[in-house]
Amino acid sequence: MLLTAFLLLAAVDPTFLKTSAASVEPTSGDLSAAGVEYRPLFQKGRIVRGVTRFAEVTVAPGAATPVVNYPRDEEIYYVTAGSGEVVYAGRKHALRKDDFLYLPPTVAHGLANGGDNPLKVLVMTYPIPAAAPISTPDSLQIANSNDVKKQVVGNHPPSTLYQLLIGDRKSTRDRIAAAHVVTSLFVMEFAPGGTNTPHHHDREEEIYILLDGEGEMVAGGGLDGVEGRHPAKPGDAYFIRLNATVGFYNRETQNAPKARILAVRSLYPFAR
Repeated sequence: MLLTAFLLLAAVDPTFLKTSAASVEPTSGDLSAAGVEYRPLFQKGRIVRGVTRFAEVTVAPGAATPVVNYPRDEEIYYVTAGSGEVVYAGRKHALRKDDFLYLPPTVAHGLANGGDNPLKVLVMTYPIPAAAPISTPDSLQIANSNDVKKQVVGNHPPSTLYQLLIGDRKSTRDRIAAAHVVTSLFVMEFAPGGTNTPHHHDREEEIYILLDGEGEMVAGGGLDGVEGRHPAKPGDAYFIRLNATVGFYNRETQNAPKARILAVRSLYPFAR
């Protein structure tokens, strides 16, 4: 009986994956080049199903990534540090910290750094289903999160304020409404002791990465999905499977700083 139970437990896939930018060694990829460090935090596989990759790219001063073009992948860039340029359809556009961009399929794009400090960008890539029609915006869709209003969303408590950055093409609430597979890219700001109340999503995979502050990340664990709390520091990233518990608790001490999380949700590739 004990052996049978052990084998059953060993065969169960985890409900979440955890990593951090600091613990991932640079590796080669299509964005690799001299002066460019490419760190894949999550990649498509047995657990990660609808996300091609979630990676951190660091471009040193004077360096640039190759220009890439994906016929059936959409991408999102979020600048976490430094400044530089994005090349989009042969034209250069300035980048600064907290800029976010939607990069559609079929349009060539890349990163360059002509400044004095490293440029760090989170790169999120999602495959568009073969049957889905592709729409390509006429110009680069870019904004800065500091220009997006903070608001309470849904039934979440007022201790967490949301900035709704990118949504799907039908969105009327996000700053940029353009995505096919990504349903929401947003920033959450947690007051001391604040939470977004642990919850789950039955049609979407989700990734959280802690940008600022410290607290406890909530990620579903065990066979019954009961929430587990995990100490979190800046750079910690979590991939949350379909229907797994997800949430965050900021520190409750009186002088605790606000915490910020960048989150991205995307449709799970259900079989027909």
